[in-house]
Amino acid sequence: MNDTEVRAAIAAQRAETAEFLAGLDEAMWDAPTLCAGWRVREVAAHLSMPFRTSLPRFLVGMIAARGNFDRLADRAARADAARMSSDALVAAIRDNTAHPWKPPGGSGYASALSHDVIHGLDITVALGHTEPVPLDRMRLVLGANTQRSLDYFGVDLDGIALQATDLDFRHGEGEVLSGAAQDLLLVLCGRALPPGRLHGAPAARFTSG
Repeated sequence: MNDTEVRAAIAAQRAETAEFLAGLDEAMWDAPTLCAGWRVREVAAHLSMPFRTSLPRFLVGMIAARGNFDRLADRAARADAARMSSDALVAAIRDNTAHPWKPPGGSGYASALSHDVIHGLDITVALGHTEPVPLDRMRLVLGANTQRSLDYFGVDLDGIALQATDLDFRHGEGEVLSGAAQDLLLVLCGRALPPGRLHGAPAARFTSG
């Protein structure tokens, strides 16, 4: 995909996420997600953070977080989730489908799409939503995955071969862990999935509960 096509995929992903969130009742907004310690509210706040955060505010936040981005992101997500209504969080995503944000140090728009897809799945998979992410997006996101991202999430995949059941994707060597491409993406991101989504001898290691 060229940049124009990737940006179109980003816009579609954000629009679909906003539509999904708009259909939730308030109790579901407080449900846990696959992103440890965050409810739907915090993940939505994090998804929209780049659109609402000026460079000066970001730099002040990084100083307060002693240079630790994860600490900054957690503080910002919790604070924004507490002060913003669910409608405001939906609007912050819906109104920025074409926003040109790219993660610093990432792989351009492919990394922006990855960010949106992964955190969207944090919400939808946790809530039992069954509509899959389109496979063209999944190919791009999986193709943008690097050893650096694996190291960031700290996932131990030694002796495990990830094998997608819905597209041509294989990662690693060893005992086969199979599942839909989007579920294997979540494995690569260190998430524990609901029961029944992964198959093979190593599945229990990456399944919650």
